[in-house]
Amino acid sequence: MLKIGDKITQLRKSKNWSQTDLAKAIEASREATGKYERNEVVPSVEVAKKIADIFDVTLDYLVNDKTKPSFDKQTVQRLMDIDTLKDADKGHLFALIDAYLRDAKTRLAYGS
Repeated sequence: MLKIGDKITQLRKSKNWSQTDLAKAIEASREATGKYERNEVVPSVEVAKKIADIFDVTLDYLVNDKTKPSFDKQTVQRLMDIDTLKDADKGHLFALIDAYLRDAKTRLAYGS
């Protein structure tokens, strides 16, 4: 189970950023980013949102106990767009998704 500071560190390192780079991006001090990463201090909601936006993850990912983001921002936007569709259109889209997922799982199961 990763804490928020551990996730911030992973995200920062995945971009090959220094703590100073992150501090500039979120308009904070390098000392503050160090404290976040060491889990000494939890960032405010506003700062956490900036961090999530910079790394293109959801705020939920940063604060959730899961080690892997369940939905990236692009997926969340797609879900929001789907939610605006008429029920019949949603049904068609979900039927396509279900068929694709079924086929993908079958390919995985049979190693093809």
